[in-house]
Amino acid sequence: MDTIDLDELGVKARIQDEISRFNKFRTGVLGHKKDNDSIEIDTRSYAKYLLREGSLMEKRELMSCLKSKLILVEKKIELA
Repeated sequence: MDTIDLDELGVKARIQDEISRFNKFRTGVLGHKKDNDSIEIDTRSYAKYLLREGSLMEKRELMSCLKSKLILVEKKIELA
């Protein structure tokens, strides 16, 4: 995952949507006060997390943001 060329804009927009959704949950349900701290997110770490823990739909969305071509060779995924 570290060498794959990600479409930074697509992934970045997805991450910002998730942060916004989490903040709404935190303030609405948990009762935390709203803070204006900007959170710096590493897109590659988030992509790795989605591939391990994400739903099937999230994984598909992430794969659509990849610019590199992936090939399955002997049960291993390789970059083309």
